[in-house]
Amino acid sequence: MTQSERNERQRLRPAPLLFEPSQAAADPEHFFDLESMEDPRELLARATELTQAFRAATDRSVEFQAIAAAQLADPSRFDRLTAADVAERAEWTEDYAKKMIEFGRSLLDASNA
Repeated sequence: MTQSERNERQRLRPAPLLFEPSQAAADPEHFFDLESMEDPRELLARATELTQAFRAATDRSVEFQAIAAAQLADPSRFDRLTAADVAERAEWTEDYAKKMIEFGRSLLDASNA
């Protein structure tokens, strides 16, 4: 990934998620205080912001999963795992694990370039 790509990615990154206090999170009707918003414009704006933040978090988490899978399957590791082993640990199919390992290797190669 080039520096300009990194800058563009950071520019497009939505606001970070704010964690709810455990007391509020324990209430199943409570979700980031959205249920208390009365103005539909404000509700739409905040819900959209949360949606974008969750998508960004999901994308980033998948990248970290792929990197970890690639590291675990690295042939230079004495304790390396097979794609089937990685799949079992991550609750993936073996085919998906192979794709994630390949994706993780490409991410690692790009970060080392």
